[in-house]
Amino acid sequence: MADSSKIQELSLEEIMGDRFGRYSKYIIQERALPDVRDGLKPVQRRILYAMHLDGNTFDKAFRKSAKSVGNVMGNFHPHGDTPIYEALVRLSQAWKLRVPLIEMHGNNGSMDGDPPAAMRYTEARLSKAAGVLLQDIDKDVVDMVLNFDDTLEEPTVLPARFPNLLVNGATGISAGYATEIPPHNLGEVIDATIALIDNPNLTLDEALQFVQGPDFPTGGIVQGQAGIKQAYETGRGKVVLRARTTIQQLRGHRSQIIVTEIPYEVNKAQLVKKIDEIRLLKTIDGIAEVRDETDRHGLSIVIELKRDVDAQAILNYLFKNTDLQVSYNFNMVAIAHMRPQQLGLLPILRAYLQHQQDVVLRRTKFDLNKAQQRLHIVDGLIKALSILDQVIQTIRASKNKSAAIKNLMTQHDFSQAQATAIVALQLYRLTNTDVTQLQKEQTQLQKAIARYQKIIADPQQLLRVIKKELAAVKKEFATPRLTKIEAEVAEIKIDRRVMVTPEQVRVLVSRQGYLKRSSLRSYQASTATDNGLRPEDYPILDCEASTLDHLYIFTNQGHLIYRPVHELSDLRWKETGQHLSQSIGLNPDEEILTAFIFPDLKQTGRFVLATSDGYIKQVDFQDLLPGRTYRSRALKTMKLHQPTSKIVQVFYLPSQRSDLQVLGFTEHSYALLFNLNEVPVVGAQAAGVKFLALKEADQIVDFAIVDPQQPQFIVLLTKKGNFKKMSLSEITPGTRARRGTLVMRELKKQPHQLQFARVLTAEEVLTVITDKLATITIDPQNFNFKPRSASGTGVLNPTQDGVPLYLTVHSRLTTASK
Repeated sequence: MADSSKIQELSLEEIMGDRFGRYSKYIIQERALPDVRDGLKPVQRRILYAMHLDGNTFDKAFRKSAKSVGNVMGNFHPHGDTPIYEALVRLSQAWKLRVPLIEMHGNNGSMDGDPPAAMRYTEARLSKAAGVLLQDIDKDVVDMVLNFDDTLEEPTVLPARFPNLLVNGATGISAGYATEIPPHNLGEVIDATIALIDNPNLTLDEALQFVQGPDFPTGGIVQGQAGIKQAYETGRGKVVLRARTTIQQLRGHRSQIIVTEIPYEVNKAQLVKKIDEIRLLKTIDGIAEVRDETDRHGLSIVIELKRDVDAQAILNYLFKNTDLQVSYNFNMVAIAHMRPQQLGLLPILRAYLQHQQDVVLRRTKFDLNKAQQRLHIVDGLIKALSILDQVIQTIRASKNKSAAIKNLMTQHDFSQAQATAIVALQLYRLTNTDVTQLQKEQTQLQKAIARYQKIIADPQQLLRVIKKELAAVKKEFATPRLTKIEAEVAEIKIDRRVMVTPEQVRVLVSRQGYLKRSSLRSYQASTATDNGLRPEDYPILDCEASTLDHLYIFTNQGHLIYRPVHELSDLRWKETGQHLSQSIGLNPDEEILTAFIFPDLKQTGRFVLATSDGYIKQVDFQDLLPGRTYRSRALKTMKLHQPTSKIVQVFYLPSQRSDLQVLGFTEHSYALLFNLNEVPVVGAQAAGVKFLALKEADQIVDFAIVDPQQPQFIVLLTKKGNFKKMSLSEITPGTRARRGTLVMRELKKQPHQLQFARVLTAEEVLTVITDKLATITIDPQNFNFKPRSASGTGVLNPTQDGVPLYLTVHSRLTTASK
């Protein structure tokens, strides 16, 4: 039976929390995040150290990558060979690292995202720069720990003779932490480090005189010095990284865009594919061909354009919609003092400098100890040569080696180390020449010891050593900057004429929410009634427009739906169209009230809206501009006080005129006329002001904008089917929020209920659709003017024809032609 004393009762929450905590600590410290001192993750450090132990260095022949991977996996990194090989390959990729640490023969991948060849095919060795990272590692300059099976020791950090974390950057995702550190220019970073040595109180602005910003191995242009400064100050910041491009003019009014550098870590093949998709789908019209002409001479993507095309406008569109321009987010997290920290530029440099002081101090102590031990031996050898005959006699008189060592120590006062060296001395060394060499070595050792002791005793001398060695690294490895830094992020303005081919089309918006555009050819080939709509539906808007125009659609529940005309489904005129519910959900009883076409979104006019429960408002066009989510969300145009309230009508006034009037009508036949200036201009979310003083159970059914400069008259249509035409002079102007005057005779039994009221000109006629789908055309010219007290003339029989449901106004010319 199991020993019950060893059994613990723990909750699942405790076990999961404890185990995940341990796992998180491991992957944060030992897997995904780099060390601030050498800029390496554990797997990278182990690869470099294993290859160093194996003698697989830049000055020797290449060896199979599989051998290096096997050494790393077998001795230091107990994980799969695939991630080890992937890490090794990345260290060799010149488009990922600013200073590659591995040299590789064979296919090590490409900027197109191609995978590297299998490790059995490729060969690798440490680069010369990696040798600088590992320099002096055998001189006890860093702490060593036992490997996973306690058979070997591995370094916790490399000596790192240049600031690798900044030079090569890092990217990684851990538990709760991620890091994104861009590569930098080695020369600039070393200059900043030397400046920090010279001035420990170096400010960030002073450091930025040396480190301009990231220097990506793929070049490109970084925009946004404010983002760079913020990143270097806090560890977080955002910049824009764009490709380096030129526009080249060709014969025949043609041009081409040539891309010579792309943003860091952008897949070139995917980028070319995306640009070609834009060409094929004709998202923008003007791209003739896209070619990847990259070869051994360098990267080159050629975008050939059609005749007389605005190349800059197309380039702006590509910057906006492809990875020719991307955002780069700094997130400079590294392991410092065994915990992850978000660090700015100066804290990283200070941590690196502290590491270098520790490395150089430990190396100097190691060299001092070695020099002192050697000087001790040299002193003994010189002394032995000065009493050579006695030494030889002592050795000859001894029984064996150990006895000879002991006798030398007792008879001639040598230390054990000196006696051992004397006994091991070969006979040919017993010459005057050798004495001279020993004395010369003694002098050199004494000078070296004095120098080492001075470095150990004087921190400033230690820093001078670090400066000298950093300057030597810069001289050997520094290269010119590849990435251009621009202070401001360029605003990308896209001309819609580049995206959309200008074309005149026929646009239709139906009462029930169907939209479409058709070519004029398709429209002209159809009959007047063959518009594809259902019998119970009818057009709210049916007109000619340009694909560059903008469509505003208002619903009776206060919503505004925006669509660029070119985004409407391009269908035959006989087809029904696309319903708004496919993109924006309409409520079950929501209907399209009216629609407008505008040539641009810079209009300076106003909309006038009124509700059935007696509120009215004006709102500026600029307050109803579409947002980014216009495709899926409608804009609210007016606050409705009650769930049953509806918007009765919407008008657009392109200019502000002081003489315009508002004429409102209620269901119980009251009308009120007043100046439009009494209606305030408010925001989109406002409810407006009181329109008419409604009686109980009454509501507004219609309103109109009256232009005194035009000859207009009033037409009324009741639910019973009575039609009445009356003069505007019949209504005396008043002020807002009054009840108004009756415009129909008040009947005690079955009184008239107004359904529609319009203010028309002589060129306009009416079409009425009833709930029984009867269509009746009313020409006001066929009716005489009636006084306010008159009831009007019956134009339809509600029992036979149905109750009037919809009313549309047409120009007499339009009705006659189509």
